Amino acid sequence: MSFSITGKTAIVTGAASGIGLAIARHFADKGANVMFADVDEDRLDAEIGEEARGDGPIRSFAGNFCEKLAITNLLSATIDAFDRVDILVNAARRMALSDPLSADADAVSDLFRENVMSGLRLTQMTAKRMMHWADQNAVEPGTPIGSIINLSSVAVRVTQPELLGYSVSCAAVEQVTRSMAVALAPKGIRVNAVAIGSVMSGSLQYALKEDAAARQKIVAQTPLGRIAAPDELSETVQFLASDASSFITGQVLTVDGGRGLLDGVRFAAH
Repeated sequence: MSFSITGKTAIVTGAASGIGLAIARHFADKGANVMFADVDEDRLDAEIGEEARGDGPIRSFAGNFCEKLAITNLLSATIDAFDRVDILVNAARRMALSDPLSADADAVSDLFRENVMSGLRLTQMTAKRMMHWADQNAVEPGTPIGSIINLSSVAVRVTQPELLGYSVSCAAVEQVTRSMAVALAPKGIRVNAVAIGSVMSGSLQYALKEDAAARQKIVAQTPLGRIAAPDELSETVQFLASDASSFITGQVLTVDGGRGLLDGVRFAAH
């Protein structure tokens, strides 16, 4: 079974920075046609502006994907450029700290809207485009036609009260993953998620510069004793996007170096 995604078309959200950018670039390096999608048009242009111009395998689209029109336009732009969509990676996420005893309801709602509802709507609309393409091309029922990958977090399993809104939204993403996997399985579309720990993206590098002690804290809570490189996550997402995972759906793969295995309470050996 092949890990190849050469010639496939992928939409990656959150692709102007951090993990989304790493995944999108990895996919392009592996031969996929990639639509880099993000709400931040200036940063998107700064990262891949020149590469996205012309008729090559990289394109970009900026929009607020909490809005249905932006999703419709994203899908239309992708299909106009590449004819079809094979892979969707919902990598756009926002993390915010809050006091669990006085969490602002609006702030929690905003995180839920951005981290859950936008990805759900994009998943629904992308799946419909995949199914429409299959109907137009007389694809036999049950034939694999697409793979959708959502990003979640180890925060779902490692309780961090200050991340109440973020943790709840990621838990919802995992349930959406399972529900959509069952609903779309008869259509030949697989839906999985990757729950991540700490990955050395640009945003984490910046955060560690601001808080030098944070690196030691992360490493101490990670049995493998290090922070993941972006490609380690990108390779996992590629696996789920490829035919190598053709019998995997509705699953949450945890890529955290074992961080979710620890309860934080340690006893000295005698």
